[in-house]
Amino acid sequence: MSPVLAGLLQTLALVAALALACVPLGDHMARVYSSGTHWRVEKWIYKGIGADPDTEMRWPAYLRGVLAFSLAGVLLLYLLQRVQGVLPGSLGFASIDPDQAFNTAASFVANTNWQSYYGEQAMGHVVQTAGLAVQNFVSAAVGIAVAVALVRGFALPHSRLRSSGGTPIHTGELGNFWADLVRGVVRVLVPLAVVGAVVLVACGVIQNFAGIHEVGQFTGGPQQWNGGAVASQEVIKELGTNGGGYFNANSAHPFENPTPFTNLFEIFLILLIPVALTRTFGVMVGSVRQGWAILGTMAGIWAGFVALMMWAEFAHHGPALQAAGGAMEGKELRFGIGGSSLFAVSTTLTSTGAVDSFHSSFTGLGGGITMLGMMLGEIAPGGVGSGLYGMLIMAVIAVFIAGLMVGRTPEYLGKKIGSREIKFAALYILVTPALVLTFTAAAMALPTPGDSMTNSGAHGFSEILYAYTSASNNNGSAFAGLNADTQWFNTTLGLAMLLGRFLPMVFVLALAGSLAGQRPVPATAGTLRTEKPLFTGLLAGAVLIITGLTYFPALALGPLAEGLAS
Repeated sequence: MSPVLAGLLQTLALVAALALACVPLGDHMARVYSSGTHWRVEKWIYKGIGADPDTEMRWPAYLRGVLAFSLAGVLLLYLLQRVQGVLPGSLGFASIDPDQAFNTAASFVANTNWQSYYGEQAMGHVVQTAGLAVQNFVSAAVGIAVAVALVRGFALPHSRLRSSGGTPIHTGELGNFWADLVRGVVRVLVPLAVVGAVVLVACGVIQNFAGIHEVGQFTGGPQQWNGGAVASQEVIKELGTNGGGYFNANSAHPFENPTPFTNLFEIFLILLIPVALTRTFGVMVGSVRQGWAILGTMAGIWAGFVALMMWAEFAHHGPALQAAGGAMEGKELRFGIGGSSLFAVSTTLTSTGAVDSFHSSFTGLGGGITMLGMMLGEIAPGGVGSGLYGMLIMAVIAVFIAGLMVGRTPEYLGKKIGSREIKFAALYILVTPALVLTFTAAAMALPTPGDSMTNSGAHGFSEILYAYTSASNNNGSAFAGLNADTQWFNTTLGLAMLLGRFLPMVFVLALAGSLAGQRPVPATAGTLRTEKPLFTGLLAGAVLIITGLTYFPALALGPLAEGLAS
């Protein structure tokens, strides 16, 4: 079988599996986040944290819950790393330095999982399981909760009314953050992770608490590896679009991803919840066709990126690439170009950042495709929760553009998009580019950060641009030539991750509150039909044009220059 045909068949199998899982999982999540009952284990959790799950929250209270919980997560994970040296199960590893501990804590709480350390040489069992793996669950649940809050803003056609001096007023309540957080973990992520971990273990992924041991003689000397609860962390790192690997090689390591089947299964896990959330959105707003329209936009962009990546990596330029059947540098033979390209596109069009190959070794245009996927805002289908609310923000922008063209007040799902709503949407789409371009410019202008670049010229610039694009978009993957374990990069990348995660959430929840407080407007003959293919095309165009205008100059200096020169 030719490598091109193998890649095509893997893509078709993946699409078929997602199509089968989308509707039942999406419907299940719609029931979870619309339920008025609490499981017994959930009641125990609410009692333990002192939360009342039945209290309705307006958007400022919901936001305070998100920020307070995340701040506590950063502090606890930072402390756990700083005392690792005295913890049992540390495997003899020392405590993590302050700047790296801050970077790692910010990274995992922000659902980024950027790693400027070798996991198997720095983190013991306690930090890996009680610290990093726990954050993989709860950071994903936070993203879903924020997305659900925005969906409720659209979905409340008759916002809860309360009387104020005899006059009904809209309360704009978005639900309860603590209930959404706990339900997301208990009813969605944990059950899926248990099933997925069993599949991975059955396929050869390790799951133990073994210590450091010698595994054989390599290149004239011994090589040592430590075991770990890899399967249980591997499944949630993909399912929650987290991406941080137990080992430095991430999903290229055979202990994490041993076979072509596990590779395809991990890609399926990456895309599963973001795809299914579009169905959840359609069910909750009362029109599944709206969900299909959003999914259609996401799927069209994803398919286009997969086709471009395979073309770039299978292109035979030069005798070495012709002999290998394509650009095989940095790729595992057991996955091939097709599996590696599929994984690379899926991990950068979501906020996962896990890798089964090394993006820095892709062709110049292939590396640029991975970077562009993140620059789109990771919305095709995007991260767990963040992909849906990012695409809904772009839908608001697209509706606004359409309204300007026809001279009509824009509406989306029965809610008017006025100046207040469009300001929140505009601030959302400006935050990440501002972080990426500002930090990249500072790193290139100052003398010290440049010392971390292994390569000069266009590829060296791409290493810096990729790092801040990855951090600000909460992706976590990297161009391997950059030494990011310095005080400058640990600090600035940590700040980029926190700001890139939580500033957009502020505007998302503010928009949700504004929408929830509106009375719905009836559809008329002049209302834009947002469930139709015409709107899907308009939405995809808005995504690509806004990204292109924002990032094209930076891309021209890096991956485009490198790709055209090769």
